[in-house]
Amino acid sequence: MTRLTGSALRVTVLVGENDTWHHKPLYTEIVHRAHAAGLAGASVFRGIEGFGASSLIHTSRLLSLSEDLPVAVVVVDTEERVRAFLPQLDELVTEGLVVLDPCEVIRYAGRTPNRGETDGKGKRSS
Repeated sequence: MTRLTGSALRVTVLVGENDTWHHKPLYTEIVHRAHAAGLAGASVFRGIEGFGASSLIHTSRLLSLSEDLPVAVVVVDTEERVRAFLPQLDELVTEGLVVLDPCEVIRYAGRTPNRGETDGKGKRSS
């Protein structure tokens, strides 16, 4: 796991929920590759409405239910590590948008277990 605080680069990949890579959701493949590359973090966010290059509006509203809602995959790490990961996105994303943003990361440490609680490794705190 990468501990990251300070200047970083955020890559946001905007694709459709139904986009696939070898019969798996594309967003899943991106997250798993980011994890395998040792990047600091990745999250997937499902949109409720949007449109892209096709100009078709996809929405989650009941009367116009869509099965292909927009999905944003957000990955954050140092600029060097994110840029090294970009060739994998070139391979994966055939339709979609990749956005790079400089950002600042503040990493908060998890709370210290209270007396008698375990630390997640089975050890009790004193």
